[in-house]
Amino acid sequence: MDYKLFELGNVPLQCGITLRNAFLAYKTYGTLNAEKSNVIVYPTWYSGQHYDNEWLIGEGMALDPSKYFIIIPNMLCNGLSSSPSNTPPPFDKARFPLVTLYDNIQVQHRLITEQFGIQKIALVTGWSMGAQQTFQWAASFPDMVERIVPFCGTAKTWPHNIVFLEGVKAALCADGAWNNGWYTEQPYTGLRAMGRVYAGWGLSQAFYRDAIYLKLGYSSLEDYLIGYWENLFFRRDANNLIAMARTWQKGDISANPTYNGDFEKALHSIKARAIVMPGDKDLYFTPEDSEYETKCMPNAIFRPFRSDWGHFAGGGASPEDTKFLDDSLKELLAS
Repeated sequence: MDYKLFELGNVPLQCGITLRNAFLAYKTYGTLNAEKSNVIVYPTWYSGQHYDNEWLIGEGMALDPSKYFIIIPNMLCNGLSSSPSNTPPPFDKARFPLVTLYDNIQVQHRLITEQFGIQKIALVTGWSMGAQQTFQWAASFPDMVERIVPFCGTAKTWPHNIVFLEGVKAALCADGAWNNGWYTEQPYTGLRAMGRVYAGWGLSQAFYRDAIYLKLGYSSLEDYLIGYWENLFFRRDANNLIAMARTWQKGDISANPTYNGDFEKALHSIKARAIVMPGDKDLYFTPEDSEYETKCMPNAIFRPFRSDWGHFAGGGASPEDTKFLDDSLKELLAS
């Protein structure tokens, strides 16, 4: 096991259920300095785990472990932290409660403060749902978070994004083996179908028109759909995927007692210096939604990827996009 567990005890969730004996899986990179001033928090994305984030960490990069103490907390429901797949009855599988982004950041804050005694975070950054958690960090703890770079994600899950996720969920749940979440074996037909639905959203039309997938070593479109997309979800737990999709759909940094649903107030309350980086061809975390949100933030720069990779401009597969992101991270950390 290349990660550690932070025992949370009993965690009251926003939905009204208490998650008992909860735990947060995390991994750290680098060394915390004496002043505890070199902290970067880098949350995970939908279905991803800490090792899926490691492409952005390395010597000479912005997230350089020789300079910074980088913490990757695994999002609740991702299979390593408390999830439907690893929780005992009666809250196992389909009975696992709804977890919000607010719930995630509250327990991550406990990890940062209780385990490490950290009071200031130099940077929070993340891709996709990691970007959503980045916004939530900055809104929930505006005096603690000094900088943020959310990439390919928004501070709120807008209606079209919710509809996209309904299609993804429906593809999985249409498999009879799903059995309302009480399956004995993974619903593999549904997981494969989910991958096919997702494939049309994750990348742009230009990505497919120009057959960029061939540059990744796939021999045909069908080879890519099976080898990447079906395989991506084939290796996941179905209940975990549904639980994380519910978290995603409820995304809203103002849906908590601090802001009581006042979304613009929540955005205006973010004190962190920010570079907000959507993909200009992202089909569900759209640049239009991102631009509106950025205008409501007092210290934010809007800097979209210009990329045919769509949502995956922030996924680490495109060297040009990775450099664009890394340069922006370096610029903000130097400020």
